[in-house]
Amino acid sequence: MTISPLAQPFPDAPAIAGVTVRVARAHYKTWDRCDLTYVELAPGTVVAGVLTTSRCPSPEVEWCRKALVLGQAQALVVNAGNSNAFTGARGRTAVEAIAARVAQHRGCQPSDVFVASTGVIGVPLPIDKAEAGLDAAFVAPEASWLDATNAIGTTDTFPKAAVATAIVDGRTVALVGIIKGSGMIAPDMATMLGFVFTDAAVEAAFLQAALASANGRSFSAITVDSDTSTSDTVLAFATGVAGNAPLSGDDSDGADAFRAALVDLCRQLAQLVVRDGEGASKFITVEVTGAESDRSAHRIAMSIANSPLVKTAIAGEDANWGRVVMAVGKAGEPAERDQLSIRFGTTQVASGGLAVEGYDEAPVAAHLKGQEIEIGADLGLGDGRATVWTCDLTHGYISINADYRS
Repeated sequence: MTISPLAQPFPDAPAIAGVTVRVARAHYKTWDRCDLTYVELAPGTVVAGVLTTSRCPSPEVEWCRKALVLGQAQALVVNAGNSNAFTGARGRTAVEAIAARVAQHRGCQPSDVFVASTGVIGVPLPIDKAEAGLDAAFVAPEASWLDATNAIGTTDTFPKAAVATAIVDGRTVALVGIIKGSGMIAPDMATMLGFVFTDAAVEAAFLQAALASANGRSFSAITVDSDTSTSDTVLAFATGVAGNAPLSGDDSDGADAFRAALVDLCRQLAQLVVRDGEGASKFITVEVTGAESDRSAHRIAMSIANSPLVKTAIAGEDANWGRVVMAVGKAGEPAERDQLSIRFGTTQVASGGLAVEGYDEAPVAAHLKGQEIEIGADLGLGDGRATVWTCDLTHGYISINADYRS
């Protein structure tokens, strides 16, 4: 597998008190690697999550959605190579069997066990392989964050993780996140799985509010191919071992710092997914300003970011700004042709309904030869703004997905 040219180095991620990671081989596919990740969480750990809005969610998503109501967790299981989605009663039975086996091992309730799976849709998760993998994981030595990140991947070309810290109640708390995702990426949430771990003491309701807010500026602001997975799951676990006074609301000491650290962490993780977009060669930032509202700006930015014509133009390093105009116009949001401005990088290319007078394409062409591309659109209508991230669309995307099951 060729590593993405946009790959980032794996960070020096610290251990999180109250979190123990183990990996094992369940042999879900004929690959020579670990594909089951088992995480033990200290008693008292609270959990929050954002999940796919797909109307065809996996049994794992449905299980997590119900378990999140209770707000507590003692274990996480992640299966790679089989999404278990669209598998009917057999899929639900598999999730229940995994939760029951872990609960028996941990001495907790099945609802304290969170399960996520990723891979091919429509193939029931083999219970015998899952249980054998769990039994191996229970006695496996403690694994590193790198081990865990490699184990949860599918078409990922490099392991993705991020680190952040915050001062809460006079104590330094740590946050570590790992994520997988490369294709079928347009997480409208919240095949993308992300897991955040912190030693901070946080009440479940505040953690849920903080994660939902961070999600809007990170995971729900990326797209690789406009396709929302049946399995998209982001879970955040707070063990409380740091010993700070629990964060219960925005008035708590350190609440702002924790929220900022969580947003930073989630944004790092989300951008790493785009940098590993299937076949990607360029990382694209789309900034929309001057819209009637932030919501409108977001919809317009996603229209640009999801346009195959825009993405292929960037792949071909073609300064075809007319395609950006097209994408703005088709978004279904308020826009006035003669007030629209378009830029590539720092160069204004169009304004007032036509090309900028004396427009020189040379600096734009030079900008498009790089790996970090910026597209800006100003609607001139209001104060609404949004930023989203995407990648270009190359033949590599076609090759990867045409051969995905073979």
